[in-house]
Amino acid sequence: MIMEQRLTDEERLILKTGAFGAVFLVSNADPGVLGVIRESIAASGALADASGTVKEALTTGPLPRLPRDSQLEIESVVLPALGRAVRILREKSPRDVDAYRELVLAAADQVARAHDGVAPAEVAAIDQIRVALAEPA
Repeated sequence: MIMEQRLTDEERLILKTGAFGAVFLVSNADPGVLGVIRESIAASGALADASGTVKEALTTGPLPRLPRDSQLEIESVVLPALGRAVRILREKSPRDVDAYRELVLAAADQVARAHDGVAPAEVAAIDQIRVALAEPA
């Protein structure tokens, strides 16, 4: 029987950085002032569907600090956080790994679709997120 272990504050922040950062990564891939509101609402709706350990991680503690200067800097923080989040969940709450992946990808997809269709840059960002969430070698 697999025992679930409680996440540390740092581990919860990593899960939150990955999830919120993925949304920001997609939103920033095709920036626009008018789309920000729709994208924020779409992301909130998708992330609100979290449950269990993932919900606890996303709703407790401080918000992650994400870079805002360039897409490359955002990627350098968010993509490793997603991979670390999967490893953390695999170790401490294996039943939540797929739920986390699905939640993050659903939120990213909803953000991309929230304003004027899905731009090629948003598709590329979602592909990067999908790769980062894949099982590590």
